[in-house]
Amino acid sequence: MELFIKHNDSLKTVEKLSPDGGNLLIEGQIMSTLPVRAILTPDQARAAFKLLNVKTVLFLLIILFRRGRK
Repeated sequence: MELFIKHNDSLKTVEKLSPDGGNLLIEGQIMSTLPVRAILTPDQARAAFKLLNVKTVLFLLIILFRRGRK
């Protein structure tokens, strides 16, 4: 999975998600060169859900069925 900035430059490439104790380990690269291992804790996962509203959740469901970037 890749995350892009507005000008189609790769910001982050996620290569692997795996459980790590009670956390989620996210492995990948930043800006296509720097390897990084990030940890998502339960507190931070709950904080992420607080950022969502009904409109955004509906958009996330719809985006699953759209075609890729042009």
